[in-house]
Order: sequence, then C-alpha cells, then structure tokens
Amino acid sequence: MKKTVTRLADGRELLYYDSRDDVVRDAVDRRPLEAIATTSEVRHDPLLGDAVAVASHRQGRTYHPPVGECPLCPSREGRLSEIPDSDYDVVVFENRFPSLTGEDGRCEVVCFTPDHDACFAALTEEQAALVLDAWTDRTAELAERPQVRQVFCFENRGTEIGVTLGHPHGQIYAYPFVTPRTALMQRSVAAHRAATGRNLFDDIVASELESAARVVLEGEHWVAFVPYAAHWPYEVHLYPRRRVPDLRALDGAARTEFPQVYLELLRRFDRIFGADQPPTPYIAAWHQAPFNGGAHDVGAHDGGTRDERGEREDFALHLELFTIRRTPGKLKFLAGSESGMSVFINDVPPEAAARRLREVASE
Repeated sequence: MKKTVTRLADGRELLYYDSRDDVVRDAVDRRPLEAIATTSEVRHDPLLGDAVAVASHRQGRTYHPPVGECPLCPSREGRLSEIPDSDYDVVVFENRFPSLTGEDGRCEVVCFTPDHDACFAALTEEQAALVLDAWTDRTAELAERPQVRQVFCFENRGTEIGVTLGHPHGQIYAYPFVTPRTALMQRSVAAHRAATGRNLFDDIVASELESAARVVLEGEHWVAFVPYAAHWPYEVHLYPRRRVPDLRALDGAARTEFPQVYLELLRRFDRIFGADQPPTPYIAAWHQAPFNGGAHDVGAHDGGTRDERGEREDFALHLELFTIRRTPGKLKFLAGSESGMSVFINDVPPEAAARRLREVASE
C-alpha cells in the first residue's frame, strides 16, 4: 500500500491509498473554496450520562446532488470534486460538514472506489483489503491525537438509512470520549470477568459456535453469527477468532481472509429479500477498544496503567452488520419502546434470520 497525503483548497487533509507503489498523486484542488467554518459542540447529558454533538452547520451539507455532480467521484475536466485526481483506489479526507471538530474530535470520509454505481459488495478482494488497510492506518494515526479516545469506522448504505450521497463510501469518527454503547460493553465485560474469571466476548463466541443455530459462516480466522438477542431484523456480528482490541492488532492471516468473509456477508445481505428487491440498506460498524488515556495520559511510557491495559486487552474487535428492512417493502422503525425506552422489539427471530442468511450463500 502506498499512502499520499495532500491538502484540499480549504486546508482539509486528503489521503490517497493506492495498491501500487509507483502511482504518483500530484493533482491540485483548483476549486475556489473558503476556509471551513464549523459550529460543532459536544454537550453532556447529566441525567443519562451520555454525549450529544450539536452541529448546526450540517444543515447545509450536500443532499442527493444531481447526476454528474457527485462530490465523491474523481475530478474530471470541467467538473471538480472533493477528489482532485482523475482516478483513485481508496481516498480518505476530512469531512466538509463534520459532526465533530477540533477538540471535540474529527470526522473523515472514506471513498471505497471511484465507481459511482458500485457498492462495497462489488469490490474485488484486493480492493476490500485496501479499504481494511486504510481503516487500520487511520485508526493508528487518530489514536495518536491527544483528544481522541475512540475511533469508529462505519458505513451507512441506502437512502432508507439516511445516506445523502449515493457514491459508495463510509466514515470514520474520532471521538474525544468513550461512546455510551462501548461503555456498556466494558461494564458487562468487567462484571463477567469479576464473576467468572473469563472473558465475556470469548464466552459469547464459544457459545454461538457450540450451539451453531445462529452461525452464518465460518472461516479459518473469522466467524459470523446472528446474536442471541439481536436488536435488528437481520443482524450479524463478525469476530476474528483470535481476540484483539482493534484493527491494528489483526495478524496477517486474519487480514488476508477478511475480504473473502466480509464480501460474502455483504452479498448475502443483498439476497435476503430476493433478486427482485432493491439493494438492502445496512449499517456496518466496527467496534474497537477505546484508548482509555493509555496513549496520552499518566502511564503513557508503558502503554497506560495495568487496569487500562487489562480493559483494552479484554475488549474484542468486531464488526456489527445490520439492516432496518424487516421484509420486502417494510422497514423497522424505532418507535415508542425503542426510541422512548431503548427496549427493542425484533420481528424476526434470530434463528430464522441466521437460517435465511445461510440459505442465500454464494454457490
């Protein structure tokens, strides 16, 4: 992988990730852009203990632009975009309309391919491997920033999810705090360790493999299953068999196998509801261990305090893939119980979802 770092006309950082070492990226952003003015602010809810990002400038972000004016396609003669070059493999750049900025974090856009009409499932294994390399590199670099506590790589796909740009892309959020969902996981893991002396993530994966009722597919280095208490109609969790805290810690064998397993999962998602249905909307979310201040605060010389290192080592990197479509033409809406009380009601039994995802395996 070759990485080329440059700047856009308004000063935002842009990074090219190329599979070939001989590629030269010297195109200049010729757009007359003014410096970005943002109003991002993180506010903490004293009652719930969580955080809310207030970002009023996002009201003006690009929304379903006309065909031919996609800002994520390569620049062409007479049409300049966010990517100055006329072609690319994978590109990452600072979001022009970020939810988090400055001391409140950082938001980046990841363009998976220059092909506007493609999708992640249509990538080759080589292309998917390059995206994994980009996610890993960004995680490593953002982890070194003093304000960053957690890095979240994710993809929203489909207008039903709320995607405003049709080009295949994802995002990376660098949070200045540990997210509420991750904090809940950490508490459960700590309680399980105190009660049993074992790792909760390991026990969950072992239990799913033993039962096999909800296992979707297995590789030599990865396993995918529908969780016992799945929140969403079709939800799959993908774990490396060797527990690691984040993308940086994946070994070569796991990195090599990942594209095969992940692309197969995405292709199955598009076959859940039948060939006559539109592409399945989904969210794909990487869960990585927070940095717990170990890289920045007291104890930085040895990677953090013993408790911090143990907490990171107890966390398991995994990807959660789910769709809000519950049946052809019908979506799962978060109504009273889900939105008001955070108690999910799932219309599809997890065992039935797993069975369907096994049925639509590639031949």
